[in-house]
Amino acid sequence: MGKSILTPILAAWVVCLAVAQPAAATDARLTAPGAPDGLKDALRAASLSLVAVEAEDATPQDILAAARADYARLIGALYAQGYYGPVIHIRLDGREAADIAPLSVPARIARVEIAVDPGAPFAFARAQIGPLAPGTALPEGFAPGQRARSTAIRDAAQAGVTGWRAASHAKARVAAQRLTADHPRATLDAVLDLDPGPSVVFGDLLIEGTSAVRPERLRAIAGLPLGAPFDPAALETSATRLRRTGAFRSVRLAEGETLGPDNGLDIGLRVVDEKPRRFGAGIELSSLEGGTLSGFWMHRNLLGGAERLRFDAGVSGLGGSESGGVDYNLSARFDRPAVINADTGLYAQAALQTLDEPDYREDTGQFEVGLTHIFSERLSGEIGLGLRYSDVSDDLGRRSMGHLVMPARLTWDGRDSVLSARSGFYLDLEALPLAAVGGAAENGARLSADARAYRGLGDRLVLAGRLQLGSIIGASADGVPPDLLFFSGGGGTVRGQPYQSLAVELGSGDRIGGRAFLGLSGEARVDLRGALGMVAFADAGYIGEGSLGGSGDWHAGAGLGLRYDTGIGPIRLDLAVPVRGNTGDGMQIYIGIGQAF
Repeated sequence: MGKSILTPILAAWVVCLAVAQPAAATDARLTAPGAPDGLKDALRAASLSLVAVEAEDATPQDILAAARADYARLIGALYAQGYYGPVIHIRLDGREAADIAPLSVPARIARVEIAVDPGAPFAFARAQIGPLAPGTALPEGFAPGQRARSTAIRDAAQAGVTGWRAASHAKARVAAQRLTADHPRATLDAVLDLDPGPSVVFGDLLIEGTSAVRPERLRAIAGLPLGAPFDPAALETSATRLRRTGAFRSVRLAEGETLGPDNGLDIGLRVVDEKPRRFGAGIELSSLEGGTLSGFWMHRNLLGGAERLRFDAGVSGLGGSESGGVDYNLSARFDRPAVINADTGLYAQAALQTLDEPDYREDTGQFEVGLTHIFSERLSGEIGLGLRYSDVSDDLGRRSMGHLVMPARLTWDGRDSVLSARSGFYLDLEALPLAAVGGAAENGARLSADARAYRGLGDRLVLAGRLQLGSIIGASADGVPPDLLFFSGGGGTVRGQPYQSLAVELGSGDRIGGRAFLGLSGEARVDLRGALGMVAFADAGYIGEGSLGGSGDWHAGAGLGLRYDTGIGPIRLDLAVPVRGNTGDGMQIYIGIGQAF
């Protein structure tokens, strides 16, 4: 009796084990006689069977499921290329996959054969869509005589709906589509009917879920124009405003399903808060400038209105042989978004620093308040009013000076990546008017510009260039703090030349910073294998005695570097030597995080 019970149990286990065993050495091939190479590549990319047989743990059940799904996937790939009369066979060991019942899986599949006869490519006989909103641009491929790709039909439908939505018709849709294939002529008639729906205005912004940011502040930051005509771009702008505060991990704006009174469309807002606190640290090393340690602590939502408070501290010149002494800095900045309108914020900041540089020592304190404004996705700016006080000792003597300052800044950032750009432009313009309020201070202004350009050549090579300009106008060199004057040399200006080695020579070994600066840098960045990259670079710098240059001098450096991409920015190692000027001698080493510019 025991034997009669065990026999069917053992038999069942054998069947289960046979079905569950991975497919061994399954051969798979796809053939499409007469098909162009591009179509063959699209068919291979669409096939799940070709992927399944490569998996080490794939079972016959997995291969059968993939094969049965491939009929629809291959047809979709063919339609996308304009082939509407294909014949497809998918055979598993000679049997059509569609004829194999899901519960009758073979114990082993040794061969998968996919045979596709695409037939003739179809062209549009009719390609019609309407009504269209004024200014709607249809894809070029959706026209009589063009290849009748299903993607062209999809793109035309999307363009039609998008055009109406941009014209305030939020509920525009494709009401009907009539697709008729003429197989003898290999043509396709495609007629799409659009329903624009009514013109819509923005209704209420409905806060969904919970957030540590108060609802009224969420509405103020989003700045959704309630009562204004519906505009999809306004929705995206509102989401961007919320994201750039840094207070939220995710932001979702969803249109209501139905329209309210006067065709008002309510918008639902759901945010997920970021962790309120964050801290970080950094380190840079230079063979002559020494080490730099920096760190910050930040609160993302200090008062419940997405206000940001950030403290920064840094120590530099550690162990540097030509950096003077050790420099210290401590600063705090408070930012509150959406104080006048959704794109205008308030900031207040204070900073203390002690600079022990090769040619001067300076202790400075500064406090300022101001406004920030986002003009567009690329353009931003800020303007402030502050008070600055400095105690200075340099080759012009020891003195104190106070200035009323009004810093203004405009930044255009068109780079494709902040951490390691491969294309685009960056421009940063700064003006710092100075009004003397005590001591040896003089009236004047400091102007500076930083322009960068990036261009990729192929997949591996990026050319990068940088131009830096600076000028002190209206004030003499001893009427402004030395850290506002210009020096050249070191990692931020000319690699290969010692830190701040180029200045204005006064004679008898005395030196001060210049009132004019010009910096040029060029890099060729090459991606090597994996995360490694190599850089060849050359830098040059000019320091002039006058506001527009006048008496001055050049120096230059060049070298090679390695980059290791960490995913959040490259680790940088640069080796550089002087190539012009008498300010330096020997190789210098720079280590840091991020590209040099």
